[in-house]
Amino acid sequence: MTKTHHLRRAGPADAAAARDLTRAAYAKWIPLIGREPLPMRADYDRAVAEHLVDLWEEEGHLLALIETIPEADHLLIENLAVRPDQQGRGRGEGLLRHAEELARSLGFSELRLYTNAMFGGNVAFYARRGYEETERKVVVPGSITVFMRKRI
Repeated sequence: MTKTHHLRRAGPADAAAARDLTRAAYAKWIPLIGREPLPMRADYDRAVAEHLVDLWEEEGHLLALIETIPEADHLLIENLAVRPDQQGRGRGEGLLRHAEELARSLGFSELRLYTNAMFGGNVAFYARRGYEETERKVVVPGSITVFMRKRI
């Protein structure tokens, strides 16, 4: 049986599910950095109201999401979260392709994102998909943030 997936824009009723999925996806990083990563503490009621949050669902189950913010000259990927049992199955890559299509539809030729430098697997994941590192700096005391971009 083939599973069908469907992307849809989140609305107010999806805020709790988006928060729960993100908390589950990022929990593995707590021991590494000694605190909850910022996406775990975000206000998802606000995010679904003010940003573009697209949900990846299969057979009625939320498996992944991408949160983007249109900026003046690029589309910012604020959050990419995949349910832990779904990681490594192409969901993240599919959502990055979706973000590229969204960026083009909004007239942008560049996507940007940022991640914690301690999340080496994430940095490598984005680099393999054409994102280049542009800067490293301290945003949260005690950690270094890696900023990346991709021109499309």
